Amino acid sequence: MKEVFISDDTLRQAAQGGTASFLRAVTDVVKESVDGELTAETMQELNVHQVTLWAFDILREEVCEGGFVQLIHNGYGPFFFQNPFARLMKDWGLRDLSKMMYAARDLYHVHGEALVADCTDDEFMALYEQFPDFDDLDDEFVDREDEFAESVAHYVDAHIEDFVKVES
Repeated sequence: MKEVFISDDTLRQAAQGGTASFLRAVTDVVKESVDGELTAETMQELNVHQVTLWAFDILREEVCEGGFVQLIHNGYGPFFFQNPFARLMKDWGLRDLSKMMYAARDLYHVHGEALVADCTDDEFMALYEQFPDFDDLDDEFVDREDEFAESVAHYVDAHIEDFVKVES
């Protein structure tokens, strides 16, 4: 496992900036430790907590921008739904997000093949109409995204040594 370092000053300043700033600071140093590339090889250099934090960052970005349809279409289905992300969210205390991810996984198993097919921009936009089952999940995630981020930040803060080594 690669050791990931962050200075105490950087972490304190980030925490003063709020939840998003704190999560960004920790996530960024994790990403930088593997040159910003999340691949099968680089995931082996990180621990499960670091990969899960990075996954949460991806989840927020993709779902807030384009919902679960976009997340799956952009190739993240296997990463989220064939790995223990939902279980880890439950372990981190985010039971509602875990349930949401299991519900999305069920839809992914039904519709995933159609959602990852190559398509034009217009065909991609039509996917939202073809698969409205994701709408409620998208809306709930966006409505609760700040709450989920706050819970993740609390978990990271309480278990900081699982994510980074803090240097004085």
